[in-house]
Amino acid sequence: MERHHNLKRAILTLMPVLTAVAGWACPVCEKQQPKVLRGVAHGAGPDNNWDYLIVGVITVIVLITLYYSMKWLVRPGEDTPSHIKRNVLDLD
Repeated sequence: MERHHNLKRAILTLMPVLTAVAGWACPVCEKQQPKVLRGVAHGAGPDNNWDYLIVGVITVIVLITLYYSMKWLVRPGEDTPSHIKRNVLDLD
């Protein structure tokens, strides 16, 4: 139950940030972007379909990294008494 609560809290915290990103592009850049990226990105749009593939792969990697970072930050799971962190935490 606590895990579900922490996930819900993280989503609610990130939601305003994610919705604010949609309004970043200026009107001039917005006209240069393809329909999918209008209002999100500045500068010239992608040159070809490989650009979409590269960004897609990078997005997946970032999301996986973010998921595991948050997961291991909330519940590290290092409970063994011989873990190296005990050298720092147990000063006695």
